[in-house]
Amino acid sequence: MSEHPPTSELVYDWNTAGNGYPHRERAVEFDDETLRDGLQSPSVRDPDIETKLRLLHLMERLGIHTLDIGLPGAGPRARADILALCEEIVRQKMRITPNCAVRTVISDITPLVEISQKTGLAIEACAFIGSSPIRQFAENWTLDHMLKLTEEAVGYAVANGLPVMFVTEDTCRATPDTIRRLFKSAIAAGAKRVCVCDTVGHITPRGVRNLIPYVRQLIRETGEDVKIDWHGHNDRGLGVINTITAMTSGVDRVHATALGIGERVGNCSMDQLLINLKLMGYIDNDLTPLAEYVEVASEATGVPVPINYPVFGKDAFRTATGVHAAAIIKAKKKGDDWLADRVYSGVPAGMVGMRQQIEIGFMSGVSNIVYWLHEHGIEPNDHLVEEIFRAAKERNRVLSDDEVLEICKFTAAEAGQPLHLDTLGAWKKEVEGV
Repeated sequence: MSEHPPTSELVYDWNTAGNGYPHRERAVEFDDETLRDGLQSPSVRDPDIETKLRLLHLMERLGIHTLDIGLPGAGPRARADILALCEEIVRQKMRITPNCAVRTVISDITPLVEISQKTGLAIEACAFIGSSPIRQFAENWTLDHMLKLTEEAVGYAVANGLPVMFVTEDTCRATPDTIRRLFKSAIAAGAKRVCVCDTVGHITPRGVRNLIPYVRQLIRETGEDVKIDWHGHNDRGLGVINTITAMTSGVDRVHATALGIGERVGNCSMDQLLINLKLMGYIDNDLTPLAEYVEVASEATGVPVPINYPVFGKDAFRTATGVHAAAIIKAKKKGDDWLADRVYSGVPAGMVGMRQQIEIGFMSGVSNIVYWLHEHGIEPNDHLVEEIFRAAKERNRVLSDDEVLEICKFTAAEAGQPLHLDTLGAWKKEVEGV
């Protein structure tokens, strides 16, 4: 590999100009909601337990701290899966910890107590209740009734040895006084975390910067060591940026799901969140398992990955544009993979175990063709390059690998020089994963 100038000389980073990113005293924690809130999407399939266990192990490898393993109140199948996931955590001595969403009713918490006692795991009870005026009006709830439910549910869970995160649904549309009274009531009953929820994806980054300091202040007033979680939805397309803003505003733990799946248009995307926080320097997790995590979640839930989805969409690291491809090729000619991975990419493909792909299409130049031929073990010559170039300009799309190979074979046969089948065979095996 050739020597390149320092990163600071090759990329001027406006993200860190001035004061840079806010400093954090504590490392950010992650709660993966794929197997609970993610499955509330009306378009997903509930994965079988084998796939859930596979996702559990991928989360462990990614350094995720805790995961929501289900809603015990949803029925026998949900409780059986919760038990199986807990048993796997115990059997494999995993670092990741389990949590479960429960309503602020005793009947939801009791099955969780039973599973916790059976496995010996302290399963965090995420006790939730709606908090916004619109929800109170629809439900005919009074604040006194909500406070009573909160005190009873949190107190019952704590008395039975469960750590509690108290969750106010729709926090981002609740009044300051309601938030204050509910959180203080839950903390007095023994909750060690409170969760601020943007349940309907209403808030903007400005709102996050208003709300989180308010919650931090009211917790300071209690004198208790209570952590703050953030749970955000993506209805306005702000799921990831709101979560990052909450993290830089001082929350301790952030929630997200694989591919951002979840109710309506979904939640903050865990894969996008991890990538951004690593690029921002807040985490140093090994993200090479992330592609498998996304693939398994997609296949298991039946949610396709859009072609233009960040990092893991089919087109994320593909280019058939002449200018873009030429820059990547020039970087590679310097013998510098680091440079080639960044010259036309804001996310280095190698960071997630992937690579840049140069293809041939109607916007390609000769350099694309020469590079493609070299990559596939085929010696370029002027006539072959000209034939592929002509075919590319006649199409209204990118040529498939098979189409380019057919042109190569036809052109070679015309010249009485068939392509070396061993080279082609080896390449086909590599591409097809044989």
